[in-house]
Order: sequence, then C-alpha cells, then structure tokens
Amino acid sequence: MAKALWGGAVLAESDQTVIVEGNTYFPIESVHTEYLRPSETHSVCPWKGTASYHHVEVNGQRNPDAAWYYPDPKPAAKEIKDRVAFWKGVRVEP
Repeated sequence: MAKALWGGAVLAESDQTVIVEGNTYFPIESVHTEYLRPSETHSVCPWKGTASYHHVEVNGQRNPDAAWYYPDPKPAAKEIKDRVAFWKGVRVEP
C-alpha cells in the first residue's frame, strides 16, 4: 500500500495508485483532504492538460503547492482523473 507522508502526517494511503512519469497518483477518496488548502497555481503539460495545485498544511506548517491534480485531463491521461500526486519533500512510500 502506497503512502504519502509529510510533517508527521499521512496525507494519502492507497493500494489503487497509478504511476505516471514517476509520480504516484492517489485516488482522491484516499487523500486526507483536511491537509490540503487551495492554491491559485496552475501549470500546463502538453499531453496531460492543465494541472491545479494545493498547499499542504500540517500542524501549522505549510508546504506550498506540494500537491497537484488534473481536474480535466486530456484523453491520453484519463487514468489520472480524480487523483492527486505530491512532491516538494512529500515522501511517497511504495
């Protein structure tokens, strides 16, 4: 079961992850959304589409834009719809 950990908290945990370009995408229902805060950041991938981001906050500590997702991925990336990935120091264990 894969886990995403940061700041002493488990951010997500699932055995139904998808790996794309080395990034582990967790089903949204497996993510502890109480640790996510809205962000205005977006980025564009030519084959996945436009990504949106969340800040991760645990015990008053913020990791800016450390979670991302594709609200409307392009058809080539349909397997990451309704999934969240992490970076910026978030440890993902297989």
